[in-house]
This record gives sequence, C-alpha cells and structure tokens, in this order.
Amino acid sequence: MSSQHARPQTALRRVDLTLRAESTFPVPYSDGYSVYGALLDALDSVDADVSQRVHDAPLGSVHSSGLLGPFGNSNRPYHKSVRNGEQYRLSLGIVDPSDVEIFQALVNAVVLEGNSLELSHGLLHVETFESENETHEEILGRASRVDDPTLEMRFQTPTCIEEAGDVTTMFPHRIPVFTSLLGKWNRTAPEELELDLSQEEIAGNVLEKPDPDRYDTHSVLVSRGETDDRETRSIMKQGFTGLCEYEFKDASEAVENAVTTLALFGKYSGVGSAVARGCGDVEVTISDD
Repeated sequence: MSSQHARPQTALRRVDLTLRAESTFPVPYSDGYSVYGALLDALDSVDADVSQRVHDAPLGSVHSSGLLGPFGNSNRPYHKSVRNGEQYRLSLGIVDPSDVEIFQALVNAVVLEGNSLELSHGLLHVETFESENETHEEILGRASRVDDPTLEMRFQTPTCIEEAGDVTTMFPHRIPVFTSLLGKWNRTAPEELELDLSQEEIAGNVLEKPDPDRYDTHSVLVSRGETDDRETRSIMKQGFTGLCEYEFKDASEAVENAVTTLALFGKYSGVGSAVARGCGDVEVTISDD
C-alpha cells in the first residue's frame, strides 16, 4: 500500500452516557434499532448534511450499545417498558477515522444540543457522560504489559456473528469472536499495526469458558425492509449474550498480545454485526494473576 493511501493514526473514541426517564413508556424488545433511529433523528436536527451521509451509507464503524438498565413489562406487543425515574446506560464508540465526523456530530446532538434522546413514545434525559480516547498503538502497548492474562468478556447485548452466509454462531466460541474482532481491527488500524493472527492459532492456543448461568440466545430486530409485494418485513439476526472467560494454553507471546489487544479493542468496536443497532456490546476485564 502506498503512503498516500495509508490509514492515519487516529484515536478510538467511546462515550458512556447515563440517561433518566421522566415517564414510563414502551420501547421495542430490540431497543437498539429504535435507539439507532433516535440517534439519526437527533443528528438530522443539528447537521443535516452528515445525517444524509449516514442514511446514504449506513454507519460503518459506529457502535451503539442500545439501552442498558431495568425494564418493565408492557401491554404493547413485542415491547418492554422504560420505567419512570430509572437510570439507563448508553455507550457510543468509533474505530474508523472516516466516521469520526459522524461520531462527533452524534455526541454534539445528544449531549451538547438536546441533552436528551427522544424515542418514539418518550424522552430520556442525559444526566452524565464520560469520554475515553485511545489509539490502536496504545491498546497494543496495554496488551503487551500483561503476562499470561485471563480475558473476561461480558457480552451485554445480543452478539450476532455471521460465519458463513446467513449462518450465525450462537455461542461465544473463540474463533468467531476473535476473528470478528480481527477483521474490524485490520480494517481500521494503521497498516503497520495490522495483526497477523490465523484461525489455527486462535483454535490451538485459546480456551473459552462460558458461564452457563449467564448465557442466553436471542433473535433481534436490526432493520426493516420491503418484500417483493412492497410489504414491510422485519430483518432479524440471531445472537448470544453472557459471560465468558478466555484463557491461553501454550501460546506464544505474540499470540497472547494479539488476542488481548482484540479483546480490549472490542469495547470500542463491538463484536459481530449490527453494532450500530445495539448488537455486540461487550465489557472486558483482564487479569494476569
């Protein structure tokens, strides 16, 4: 690759918001899709040009967790309820330099301009927000400073990883999880920081240990389309949530560093597909005792 096409060294960004509901109102079970729509509406109100770019070319690397928090039942079919007075969390992440302008406009729209997120049936007010920036190089450095780590990954929202065509994995197996993260890393990192990690190395040196009491499978709405008869149809994806530990066996330092790097990267990028629509949100804890 020539230098004029090399990807720049740009910081990864993540913003964590806490929001509070001032009324009880319904949201879809798959609230990530409705939050995605609300973010686009907020963006359109402050920067129509950027909003149009998003509609024309759907977000490539922006990650939204959807709403995380306590929900109640709803009389509305296929809905749950946001509860009056309860607090909800929403994280937004960015990993691709080409989407930085979009990400900044989203943050400005929700945090600085409106200080709220308006959903179809109610409003959530922003109470706090925290931002975090880190480069690909800094993540690599953090990973290299831990020895024989255990990676605890908490898949908080349905994680939908397509392995072959429309076949989706329903289990936090090491190969699809870290292959998905590897693809996102190598598409966004500067060329000199791309990782050379094979599926054979992942399969032969990493062990997954999911917690059976915190594992579940899901079918989630990620979009809507039209049938040949111009009727609206729901586009669904399948995925899993849960807690899983990944440990190393007879791994070289290079493999340990690469896999640890990808785990750390996941909190910015999300894991799998439809991450802009609330899928694949993950929290990572690393221990090296």
